[in-house]
Amino acid sequence: MKAYLSDRMGAALLMAPLLLFLGAAYAWPFFGVVNWSFTLPEPGLGQYGTLLSDPLVQSVFVRTLRIAAIVTIVSVAAAYAITVVWVRGTPAQRVIAEFCILVPFWISVLTRAFGWVALLSNRGLFNTWLQAIGFISEPLTLVRNEFGVIVGMTHFLIPFAVFPLAASMRSLDDRVLLAARGLGSSRMRTFWSVFVPMTRSGIIGSALIVFVFSLGFFVTPAILGGGRSVMVAELIYLRIFQSPDWGLGAAISVVLVLFVGALMALLFRYVRPKQLI
Repeated sequence: MKAYLSDRMGAALLMAPLLLFLGAAYAWPFFGVVNWSFTLPEPGLGQYGTLLSDPLVQSVFVRTLRIAAIVTIVSVAAAYAITVVWVRGTPAQRVIAEFCILVPFWISVLTRAFGWVALLSNRGLFNTWLQAIGFISEPLTLVRNEFGVIVGMTHFLIPFAVFPLAASMRSLDDRVLLAARGLGSSRMRTFWSVFVPMTRSGIIGSALIVFVFSLGFFVTPAILGGGRSVMVAELIYLRIFQSPDWGLGAAISVVLVLFVGALMALLFRYVRPKQLI
C-alpha cells in the first residue's frame, strides 16, 4: 500500500510542472476570455443573448457545422482507403501510401491554401485545362465559396484522420478475417461485414478528431473562402480585431471551447486512448 501511494505521489510530482504550465498558458487566459464575455461592453448575459438572437452569428455557426460535417465525412472516407493500403497493402503500396501521408506534414497550411488558389481560381490550372480541351466555355467558380473551403480543409485533415484508423486496423486479429473467408464469405462481404465493424472505434476517433479540427480552422477558410464563407474562427477574429466587439467575440469563443470539450469527452468515452496512437 505504501509503495502504491509512493508511486502515485511520484507521478503527481512529475506531472505538476506540466499541469502548472498548462494552467498558466491555457486555463488562465481562457478564464480571462470568459470574464470578457460577461463584462464587455457591460456586465450581464447580453452577449450570450446575442448568440441566440443574431441571425448572422447563427448562420455562421450553421455554416461551420455543415462544412465541418462534410469535411469529416470526406476526410475519413479518403483516409480509410489510404490506411487500408498503408496497413494491408504490398510493400511497394505501403511505401507510396506512407509517402502520401507524410509529405503534407512538410508543407505549411498557408502554402497549401495558396496552392489550391492557384489550382482552382478562375485563371488557375484546373479551369485553364478544362477550357483548353473544350469541356467548359466559362471558368467554374471553385474558390471564394464553400467548395474551395471544403477542398482545402479536406486536403489538410486527411493525414490526421489516418493515424487513429491505422492503430485500429493494426490491432485486428487476422484469424477472424481468415475464418470469415474460410466460411465462404467473399472479399467484399468480409470487408464490409467484418473488417469495417471491427475498426469502428478508429472511425469514431478519426471522425471526432477531424471534426474538432474543422471547427477551429481559420487560415484555409479565410483564404479559400475569400470572406464569403466565414466560419466561427474567422468570425471571432473579425469581432476581436476588426469591429471591435470583444464581448461577443469572447462569448463565441467560450461556446466554441465548450462544444469542443464536449466532443473530446465523447472521444475518450467511446474510444480507448491506445487506439488514438
